Amino acid sequence: MSDLRETAGIAGQRTFMQTLVVYATPVMLSMLVLGFASGLPLYMVFQKLSYWLRDAGIDRSTIGFFYFVTLSYTLKFVWAPVVDRVKIPFLHKLLGARRSWIVTAISGTVIALVIISQTDPLVSLVPVAIAALLLAYSGATLDVAIDAWRIESAPNDMQANMAAAYSFGYRIAYMTSGLGLAISEWADWDISFLVMAGAMAASAGLVWFMREPKAGVGRRELAGSLGIKIVRSVWQPFKDFFERLNWWIFPVIGLISLYRMSDFTMGVMAAPLYSDLDFDRAIVGGIQGGPGLAATMAGLFIGGVFAYRFGLMRTLVIGLVITLVTNGAYAWLAATAGPDDTWKLLIAIVGDNLAGGFVTTVFIAYLSSLVDPASAATQYAWVSSFYALFAKFLSGFSGVLADAVGWVMFFAITAAWTIPAAILLVVVMKFGPAAAKGEHKFPERQTEEA
Repeated sequence: MSDLRETAGIAGQRTFMQTLVVYATPVMLSMLVLGFASGLPLYMVFQKLSYWLRDAGIDRSTIGFFYFVTLSYTLKFVWAPVVDRVKIPFLHKLLGARRSWIVTAISGTVIALVIISQTDPLVSLVPVAIAALLLAYSGATLDVAIDAWRIESAPNDMQANMAAAYSFGYRIAYMTSGLGLAISEWADWDISFLVMAGAMAASAGLVWFMREPKAGVGRRELAGSLGIKIVRSVWQPFKDFFERLNWWIFPVIGLISLYRMSDFTMGVMAAPLYSDLDFDRAIVGGIQGGPGLAATMAGLFIGGVFAYRFGLMRTLVIGLVITLVTNGAYAWLAATAGPDDTWKLLIAIVGDNLAGGFVTTVFIAYLSSLVDPASAATQYAWVSSFYALFAKFLSGFSGVLADAVGWVMFFAITAAWTIPAAILLVVVMKFGPAAAKGEHKFPERQTEEA
Protein backbone atom coordinates (compact mmCIF):
# COMPACT_ATOMS: atom_id res chain seq x y z
CA MET A 1 0.00 0.00 0.00
CA SER A 2 1.26 3.41 -0.93
CA ASP A 3 2.53 6.13 1.38
CA LEU A 4 -0.22 8.30 -0.03
CA ARG A 5 -2.90 5.87 1.07
CA GLU A 6 -1.37 5.61 4.54
CA THR A 7 -1.34 9.36 5.09
CA ALA A 8 -4.60 10.25 3.39
CA GLY A 9 -6.81 8.99 6.19
CA ILE A 10 -10.38 7.79 5.68
CA ALA A 11 -13.36 9.39 3.97
CA GLY A 12 -14.82 12.19 6.06
CA GLN A 13 -11.49 12.89 7.79
CA ARG A 14 -9.34 13.91 4.81
CA THR A 15 -8.29 17.50 4.41
CA PHE A 16 -8.98 19.35 1.19
CA MET A 17 -5.26 19.31 0.36
CA GLN A 18 -5.06 15.54 0.89
CA THR A 19 -7.95 15.19 -1.54
CA LEU A 20 -6.40 17.44 -4.18
CA VAL A 21 -2.95 15.86 -4.08
CA VAL A 22 -4.43 12.57 -5.30
CA TYR A 23 -4.94 14.12 -8.73
CA ALA A 24 -1.23 14.86 -9.07
CA THR A 25 -0.16 11.21 -8.86
CA PRO A 26 1.15 9.42 -11.98
CA VAL A 27 -1.72 6.93 -11.94
CA MET A 28 -4.22 9.80 -12.26
CA LEU A 29 -2.24 11.39 -15.08
CA SER A 30 -2.18 8.01 -16.81
CA MET A 31 -5.94 7.81 -16.38
CA LEU A 32 -6.30 11.19 -18.06
CA VAL A 33 -4.39 9.94 -21.12
CA LEU A 34 -6.40 6.73 -21.26
CA GLY A 35 -9.67 8.67 -20.98
CA PHE A 36 -8.61 10.66 -24.04
CA ALA A 37 -7.71 7.48 -25.93
CA SER A 38 -11.06 5.94 -25.02
CA GLY A 39 -13.14 8.94 -26.03
CA LEU A 40 -11.63 9.90 -29.38
CA PRO A 41 -12.70 6.76 -31.35
CA LEU A 42 -16.26 7.10 -30.05
CA TYR A 43 -16.57 10.73 -31.11
CA MET A 44 -15.06 9.93 -34.50
CA VAL A 45 -17.58 7.12 -35.05
CA PHE A 46 -20.66 8.93 -33.72
CA GLN A 47 -20.07 12.38 -35.16
CA LYS A 48 -17.25 12.92 -37.63
CA LEU A 49 -17.71 9.81 -39.79
CA SER A 50 -21.30 10.69 -40.71
CA TYR A 51 -20.31 14.32 -41.31
CA TRP A 52 -17.57 13.19 -43.71
CA LEU A 53 -19.89 10.81 -45.57
CA ARG A 54 -22.53 13.49 -46.03
CA ASP A 55 -19.93 15.98 -47.25
CA ALA A 56 -18.87 13.37 -49.79
CA GLY A 57 -22.44 13.15 -51.09
CA ILE A 58 -23.54 9.85 -49.55
CA ASP A 59 -27.32 9.63 -49.05
CA ARG A 60 -28.81 9.87 -45.57
CA SER A 61 -30.24 6.33 -45.56
CA THR A 62 -26.81 4.82 -46.17
CA ILE A 63 -25.27 7.04 -43.50
CA GLY A 64 -27.95 5.88 -41.07
CA PHE A 65 -26.98 2.25 -41.61
CA PHE A 66 -23.44 3.09 -40.54
CA TYR A 67 -24.85 3.86 -37.08
CA PHE A 68 -25.21 0.11 -36.50
CA VAL A 69 -21.44 -0.18 -35.99
CA THR A 70 -21.90 1.68 -32.70
CA LEU A 71 -23.71 -1.35 -31.30
CA SER A 72 -20.24 -2.62 -30.47
CA TYR A 73 -20.16 -0.22 -27.51
CA THR A 74 -23.36 -1.76 -26.12
CA LEU A 75 -22.43 -5.38 -26.84
CA LYS A 76 -18.83 -5.22 -25.64
CA PHE A 77 -19.64 -7.50 -22.69
CA VAL A 78 -19.84 -10.39 -25.21
CA TRP A 79 -16.08 -10.43 -25.85
CA ALA A 80 -14.96 -8.89 -22.54
CA PRO A 81 -13.99 -12.39 -21.22
CA VAL A 82 -11.46 -12.59 -24.06
CA VAL A 83 -9.87 -9.34 -22.88
CA ASP A 84 -9.77 -10.73 -19.33
CA ARG A 85 -8.14 -14.05 -20.16
CA VAL A 86 -6.41 -14.12 -23.56
CA LYS A 87 -2.75 -13.11 -23.71
CA ILE A 88 -1.59 -11.04 -26.69
CA PRO A 89 1.52 -12.77 -28.13
CA PHE A 90 4.79 -10.92 -27.53
CA LEU A 91 3.09 -7.79 -26.13
CA HIS A 92 1.86 -9.63 -23.04
CA LYS A 93 5.42 -10.30 -21.91
CA LEU A 94 6.47 -6.74 -22.60
CA LEU A 95 3.51 -4.84 -21.17
CA GLY A 96 1.32 -7.22 -19.18
CA ALA A 97 -2.31 -8.21 -19.65
CA ARG A 98 -4.03 -4.82 -19.53
CA ARG A 99 -1.53 -2.58 -21.33
CA SER A 100 -1.00 -5.13 -24.12
CA TRP A 101 -4.73 -5.11 -24.87
CA ILE A 102 -4.83 -1.31 -24.65
CA VAL A 103 -1.98 -0.93 -27.14
CA THR A 104 -3.52 -3.55 -29.46
CA ALA A 105 -6.93 -1.85 -29.42
CA ILE A 106 -5.41 1.60 -30.01
CA SER A 107 -3.45 0.15 -32.93
CA GLY A 108 -6.76 -1.01 -34.41
CA THR A 109 -8.18 2.52 -34.21
CA VAL A 110 -5.04 3.98 -35.83
CA ILE A 111 -5.22 1.52 -38.72
CA ALA A 112 -8.94 2.23 -39.18
CA LEU A 113 -8.44 6.00 -39.25
CA VAL A 114 -5.58 5.67 -41.75
CA ILE A 115 -7.75 3.49 -44.02
CA ILE A 116 -10.58 6.03 -43.85
CA SER A 117 -8.17 8.84 -44.70
CA GLN A 118 -7.09 7.02 -47.87
CA THR A 119 -10.59 6.02 -49.00
CA ASP A 120 -13.06 7.70 -51.35
CA PRO A 121 -16.61 6.70 -50.32
CA LEU A 122 -17.92 7.68 -53.77
CA VAL A 123 -15.69 5.02 -55.35
CA SER A 124 -16.55 2.24 -52.89
CA LEU A 125 -18.18 2.09 -49.49
CA VAL A 126 -16.82 -1.39 -48.72
CA PRO A 127 -13.43 -0.24 -47.34
CA VAL A 128 -15.22 2.53 -45.45
CA ALA A 129 -17.56 -0.01 -43.85
CA ILE A 130 -14.66 -2.30 -42.94
CA ALA A 131 -12.71 0.59 -41.45
CA ALA A 132 -15.78 1.83 -39.54
CA LEU A 133 -16.28 -1.64 -38.06
CA LEU A 134 -12.61 -1.85 -37.12
CA LEU A 135 -12.73 1.62 -35.55
CA ALA A 136 -15.90 0.89 -33.57
CA TYR A 137 -14.91 -2.56 -32.32
CA SER A 138 -11.37 -1.48 -31.53
CA GLY A 139 -12.78 1.50 -29.62
CA ALA A 140 -15.20 -0.71 -27.69
CA THR A 141 -12.42 -3.20 -26.89
CA LEU A 142 -10.26 -0.30 -25.77
CA ASP A 143 -13.03 0.75 -23.38
CA VAL A 144 -13.10 -2.76 -21.89
CA ALA A 145 -9.34 -2.88 -21.39
CA ILE A 146 -9.13 0.65 -19.96
CA ASP A 147 -12.01 0.03 -17.54
CA ALA A 148 -10.16 -3.04 -16.28
CA TRP A 149 -6.89 -1.08 -15.94
CA ARG A 150 -8.69 1.68 -14.02
CA ILE A 151 -10.41 -0.68 -11.62
CA GLU A 152 -7.24 -2.65 -10.90
CA SER A 153 -4.94 0.36 -10.54
CA ALA A 154 -6.64 1.96 -7.53
CA PRO A 155 -8.56 0.90 -4.42
CA ASN A 156 -12.31 1.45 -4.05
CA ASP A 157 -12.08 4.79 -2.28
CA MET A 158 -10.03 6.26 -5.14
CA GLN A 159 -12.29 5.02 -7.95
CA ALA A 160 -14.27 8.28 -8.04
CA ASN A 161 -11.03 10.21 -8.58
CA MET A 162 -10.05 7.76 -11.30
CA ALA A 163 -13.48 8.19 -12.91
CA ALA A 164 -13.09 11.97 -12.78
CA ALA A 165 -9.66 11.83 -14.45
CA TYR A 166 -11.02 9.40 -17.04
CA SER A 167 -13.97 11.67 -17.82
CA PHE A 168 -11.69 14.71 -18.04
CA GLY A 169 -9.70 12.86 -20.70
CA TYR A 170 -12.95 11.98 -22.46
CA ARG A 171 -13.89 15.66 -22.64
CA ILE A 172 -10.48 16.55 -24.01
CA ALA A 173 -11.12 13.95 -26.71
CA TYR A 174 -14.42 15.68 -27.47
CA MET A 175 -12.66 19.00 -27.94
CA THR A 176 -9.94 17.33 -30.02
CA SER A 177 -12.55 15.78 -32.31
CA GLY A 178 -13.93 19.29 -32.77
CA LEU A 179 -10.44 20.40 -33.76
CA GLY A 180 -10.45 17.56 -36.28
CA LEU A 181 -13.59 19.06 -37.80
CA ALA A 182 -11.86 22.43 -38.08
CA ILE A 183 -8.83 20.79 -39.72
CA SER A 184 -11.13 19.21 -42.31
CA GLU A 185 -12.26 22.74 -43.23
CA TRP A 186 -8.77 24.28 -43.24
CA ALA A 187 -7.11 21.42 -45.12
CA ASP A 188 -9.27 18.42 -46.00
CA TRP A 189 -10.84 15.32 -44.42
CA ASP A 190 -7.84 13.13 -45.27
CA ILE A 191 -5.53 15.30 -43.18
CA SER A 192 -8.10 15.47 -40.38
CA PHE A 193 -8.35 11.68 -40.05
CA LEU A 194 -4.56 11.33 -40.21
CA VAL A 195 -4.13 13.89 -37.41
CA MET A 196 -6.62 11.96 -35.27
CA ALA A 197 -4.72 8.74 -36.05
CA GLY A 198 -1.53 10.47 -34.93
CA ALA A 199 -3.16 11.52 -31.65
CA MET A 200 -4.17 7.92 -30.97
CA ALA A 201 -0.68 6.66 -31.86
CA ALA A 202 0.81 9.16 -29.38
CA SER A 203 -1.53 7.78 -26.70
CA ALA A 204 -0.31 4.26 -27.44
CA GLY A 205 3.25 5.47 -27.01
CA LEU A 206 2.46 6.89 -23.58
CA VAL A 207 0.94 3.57 -22.48
CA TRP A 208 4.45 2.06 -22.52
CA PHE A 209 5.40 4.40 -19.64
CA MET A 210 2.38 3.55 -17.49
CA ARG A 211 2.35 1.03 -14.69
CA GLU A 212 0.74 -2.37 -15.24
CA PRO A 213 -1.68 -3.22 -12.39
CA LYS A 214 -1.10 -6.47 -10.53
CA ALA A 215 -4.51 -6.90 -8.89
CA GLY A 216 -6.21 -10.17 -9.80
CA VAL A 217 -3.36 -11.44 -11.98
CA GLY A 218 -3.00 -14.80 -10.25
CA ARG A 219 -6.72 -15.55 -10.24
CA ARG A 220 -7.05 -14.87 -13.97
CA GLU A 221 -4.87 -17.90 -14.72
CA LEU A 222 -7.07 -20.88 -15.71
CA ALA A 223 -6.23 -24.58 -15.71
CA GLY A 224 -7.84 -27.42 -17.67
CA SER A 225 -8.78 -28.12 -21.26
CA LEU A 226 -9.73 -25.45 -23.78
CA GLY A 227 -13.43 -26.14 -23.26
CA ILE A 228 -13.13 -25.82 -19.47
CA LYS A 229 -11.15 -22.59 -19.85
CA ILE A 230 -13.83 -21.12 -22.09
CA VAL A 231 -16.62 -22.05 -19.67
CA ARG A 232 -14.72 -20.64 -16.70
CA SER A 233 -13.82 -17.45 -18.59
CA VAL A 234 -17.46 -16.75 -19.39
CA TRP A 235 -19.36 -18.28 -16.47
CA GLN A 236 -17.02 -17.81 -13.50
CA PRO A 237 -17.14 -13.96 -13.47
CA PHE A 238 -20.94 -14.00 -13.38
CA LYS A 239 -21.00 -16.76 -10.76
CA ASP A 240 -18.60 -14.85 -8.51
CA PHE A 241 -20.62 -11.64 -8.89
CA PHE A 242 -23.88 -13.39 -7.96
CA GLU A 243 -22.35 -15.24 -5.01
CA ARG A 244 -20.78 -12.08 -3.60
CA LEU A 245 -24.05 -10.12 -3.65
CA ASN A 246 -26.47 -13.02 -3.08
CA TRP A 247 -30.11 -11.85 -3.25
CA TRP A 248 -28.93 -8.25 -2.81
CA ILE A 249 -28.11 -8.38 -6.51
CA PHE A 250 -31.76 -7.42 -7.20
CA PRO A 251 -31.82 -4.07 -5.36
CA VAL A 252 -28.30 -3.35 -6.65
CA ILE A 253 -29.33 -3.96 -10.26
CA GLY A 254 -32.44 -1.85 -9.64
CA LEU A 255 -30.26 0.96 -8.31
CA ILE A 256 -27.87 0.68 -11.26
CA SER A 257 -30.77 0.78 -13.72
CA LEU A 258 -32.48 3.79 -12.15
CA TYR A 259 -29.65 6.00 -10.92
CA ARG A 260 -29.00 7.73 -14.28
CA MET A 261 -32.54 7.34 -15.62
CA SER A 262 -33.44 11.00 -15.11
CA ASP A 263 -30.49 12.20 -17.15
CA PHE A 264 -31.04 9.69 -19.95
CA THR A 265 -34.75 10.37 -20.40
CA MET A 266 -34.63 14.16 -20.16
CA GLY A 267 -31.44 14.53 -22.18
CA VAL A 268 -33.09 13.24 -25.35
CA MET A 269 -35.75 15.96 -25.21
CA ALA A 270 -33.62 18.94 -24.12
CA ALA A 271 -32.80 20.05 -27.68
CA PRO A 272 -36.43 19.81 -28.91
CA LEU A 273 -37.44 21.97 -25.93
CA TYR A 274 -34.93 24.66 -26.94
CA SER A 275 -36.42 24.58 -30.44
CA ASP A 276 -40.02 24.82 -29.21
CA LEU A 277 -39.10 27.79 -27.01
CA ASP A 278 -37.54 29.49 -30.07
CA PHE A 279 -34.10 29.99 -28.54
CA ASP A 280 -31.46 31.13 -30.99
CA ARG A 281 -29.34 28.12 -32.01
CA ALA A 282 -26.12 30.12 -31.83
CA ILE A 283 -26.89 31.09 -28.24
CA VAL A 284 -27.72 27.50 -27.29
CA GLY A 285 -24.51 26.25 -28.89
CA GLY A 286 -22.48 28.99 -27.25
CA ILE A 287 -23.81 28.14 -23.80
CA GLN A 288 -23.30 24.40 -24.33
CA GLY A 289 -19.76 24.77 -25.64
CA GLY A 290 -18.69 27.47 -23.18
CA PRO A 291 -20.26 27.65 -19.68
CA GLY A 292 -21.92 24.26 -20.18
CA LEU A 293 -18.67 22.46 -20.95
CA ALA A 294 -16.93 24.23 -18.06
CA ALA A 295 -19.76 23.16 -15.73
CA THR A 296 -19.38 19.53 -16.84
CA MET A 297 -15.64 19.59 -16.16
CA ALA A 298 -16.24 21.19 -12.77
CA GLY A 299 -18.87 18.58 -11.92
CA LEU A 300 -16.52 15.73 -12.80
CA PHE A 301 -13.85 17.15 -10.51
CA ILE A 302 -16.22 18.00 -7.63
CA GLY A 303 -17.75 14.52 -7.77
CA GLY A 304 -14.33 12.94 -7.34
CA VAL A 305 -13.42 15.30 -4.49
CA PHE A 306 -16.68 14.64 -2.62
CA ALA A 307 -16.48 10.87 -2.99
CA TYR A 308 -12.87 10.71 -1.83
CA ARG A 309 -13.39 13.06 1.09
CA PHE A 310 -16.90 12.12 2.30
CA GLY A 311 -17.36 8.56 1.06
CA LEU A 312 -19.00 7.06 -2.02
CA MET A 313 -22.47 6.23 -0.69
CA ARG A 314 -23.10 9.68 0.81
CA THR A 315 -21.90 11.25 -2.43
CA LEU A 316 -24.34 9.07 -4.39
CA VAL A 317 -27.15 10.58 -2.29
CA ILE A 318 -25.93 14.10 -3.04
CA GLY A 319 -25.89 13.20 -6.73
CA LEU A 320 -29.56 12.24 -6.67
CA VAL A 321 -30.51 15.46 -4.88
CA ILE A 322 -28.79 17.71 -7.40
CA THR A 323 -30.19 15.62 -10.27
CA LEU A 324 -33.70 16.15 -8.92
CA VAL A 325 -33.15 19.91 -8.66
CA THR A 326 -31.42 20.40 -12.01
CA ASN A 327 -33.85 18.18 -13.94
CA GLY A 328 -36.69 20.04 -12.27
CA ALA A 329 -35.14 23.27 -13.54
CA TYR A 330 -36.13 22.22 -17.04
CA ALA A 331 -39.77 22.06 -15.97
CA TRP A 332 -39.32 25.63 -14.70
CA LEU A 333 -37.68 26.59 -18.00
CA ALA A 334 -40.54 25.06 -20.00
CA ALA A 335 -43.17 26.81 -17.87
CA THR A 336 -41.68 30.30 -17.72
CA ALA A 337 -39.11 30.91 -20.46
CA GLY A 338 -39.44 32.73 -23.74
CA PRO A 339 -36.94 33.14 -26.57
CA ASP A 340 -35.34 36.18 -24.88
CA ASP A 341 -34.87 34.54 -21.46
CA THR A 342 -31.32 33.42 -22.15
CA TRP A 343 -30.38 33.75 -18.47
CA LYS A 344 -32.89 31.02 -17.65
CA LEU A 345 -31.46 28.87 -20.41
CA LEU A 346 -27.99 29.46 -18.99
CA ILE A 347 -29.09 28.38 -15.50
CA ALA A 348 -30.76 25.22 -16.82
CA ILE A 349 -27.86 24.09 -19.02
CA VAL A 350 -25.11 24.92 -16.53
CA GLY A 351 -26.99 23.27 -13.67
CA ASP A 352 -27.73 20.14 -15.69
CA ASN A 353 -24.15 19.83 -16.93
CA LEU A 354 -22.73 20.36 -13.43
CA ALA A 355 -25.00 17.64 -12.06
CA GLY A 356 -24.25 15.39 -15.04
CA GLY A 357 -20.51 15.60 -14.46
CA PHE A 358 -20.94 15.01 -10.74
CA VAL A 359 -23.11 11.90 -11.05
CA THR A 360 -21.00 10.51 -13.91
CA THR A 361 -17.98 10.40 -11.63
CA VAL A 362 -19.68 8.87 -8.62
CA PHE A 363 -21.74 6.40 -10.65
CA ILE A 364 -18.69 5.03 -12.48
CA ALA A 365 -16.97 4.75 -9.11
CA TYR A 366 -19.89 2.76 -7.68
CA LEU A 367 -19.97 0.37 -10.63
CA SER A 368 -16.21 -0.09 -10.34
CA SER A 369 -16.44 -0.84 -6.62
CA LEU A 370 -18.72 -3.80 -7.35
CA VAL A 371 -16.17 -5.46 -9.63
CA ASP A 372 -13.64 -8.19 -8.80
CA PRO A 373 -10.14 -7.36 -10.14
CA ALA A 374 -9.79 -10.96 -11.30
CA SER A 375 -12.64 -10.43 -13.80
CA ALA A 376 -12.65 -6.65 -14.05
CA ALA A 377 -13.15 -6.44 -17.82
CA THR A 378 -16.00 -8.94 -17.90
CA GLN A 379 -17.89 -7.80 -14.82
CA TYR A 380 -17.62 -4.08 -15.51
CA ALA A 381 -18.62 -4.51 -19.16
CA TRP A 382 -21.65 -6.46 -17.99
CA VAL A 383 -22.91 -4.02 -15.35
CA SER A 384 -22.24 -0.94 -17.51
CA SER A 385 -23.93 -2.46 -20.56
CA PHE A 386 -26.92 -3.53 -18.47
CA TYR A 387 -27.71 -0.06 -17.17
CA ALA A 388 -27.10 1.50 -20.60
CA LEU A 389 -29.41 -0.93 -22.40
CA PHE A 390 -32.27 -0.42 -19.94
CA ALA A 391 -31.94 3.34 -19.76
CA LYS A 392 -31.53 3.82 -23.51
CA PHE A 393 -34.52 1.59 -24.24
CA LEU A 394 -36.83 3.66 -22.05
CA SER A 395 -35.31 6.87 -23.38
CA GLY A 396 -36.61 5.90 -26.81
CA PHE A 397 -40.12 6.60 -25.53
CA SER A 398 -39.26 10.08 -24.23
CA GLY A 399 -40.92 11.78 -27.18
CA VAL A 400 -44.10 9.77 -26.74
CA LEU A 401 -44.29 10.79 -23.09
CA ALA A 402 -43.58 14.47 -23.88
CA ASP A 403 -46.35 14.48 -26.50
CA ALA A 404 -48.77 12.90 -24.06
CA VAL A 405 -48.23 15.13 -21.01
CA GLY A 406 -46.55 18.30 -22.27
CA TRP A 407 -43.13 19.78 -21.54
CA VAL A 408 -43.65 20.86 -17.92
CA MET A 409 -45.06 17.55 -16.72
CA PHE A 410 -42.52 15.61 -18.81
CA PHE A 411 -39.55 17.17 -17.05
CA ALA A 412 -41.27 16.82 -13.67
CA ILE A 413 -41.68 13.09 -14.36
CA THR A 414 -38.07 12.66 -15.49
CA ALA A 415 -36.89 14.45 -12.34
CA ALA A 416 -39.07 12.11 -10.28
CA TRP A 417 -37.08 9.09 -11.50
CA THR A 418 -34.63 10.02 -8.74
CA ILE A 419 -37.20 9.06 -6.06
CA PRO A 420 -37.25 5.25 -6.59
CA ALA A 421 -33.48 5.39 -7.08
CA ALA A 422 -33.16 7.21 -3.75
CA ILE A 423 -35.33 4.62 -2.00
CA LEU A 424 -33.17 1.77 -3.27
CA LEU A 425 -30.01 3.67 -2.37
CA VAL A 426 -31.19 4.22 1.21
CA VAL A 427 -32.12 0.52 1.53
CA VAL A 428 -28.67 -0.52 0.32
CA MET A 429 -26.95 2.00 2.60
CA LYS A 430 -28.90 1.02 5.72
CA PHE A 431 -29.28 -2.72 5.34
CA GLY A 432 -27.04 -3.92 2.52
CA PRO A 433 -23.85 -5.95 2.95
CA ALA A 434 -20.43 -4.49 2.20
CA ALA A 435 -20.50 -5.96 -1.33
CA ALA A 436 -23.73 -4.10 -2.19
CA LYS A 437 -22.29 -0.83 -0.87
CA GLY A 438 -19.10 -1.22 -2.88
CA GLU A 439 -17.07 -1.86 0.25
CA HIS A 440 -16.09 -5.48 -0.31
CA LYS A 441 -12.39 -5.90 0.45
CA PHE A 442 -10.60 -7.56 -2.43
CA PRO A 443 -7.21 -8.24 -0.83
CA GLU A 444 -5.19 -7.58 -3.98
CA ARG A 445 -6.87 -4.26 -4.88
CA GLN A 446 -4.11 -2.06 -3.56
CA THR A 447 -1.93 0.43 -5.33
CA GLU A 448 1.53 1.75 -4.73
CA GLU A 449 2.24 5.42 -4.99
CA ALA A 450 3.56 5.77 -8.54
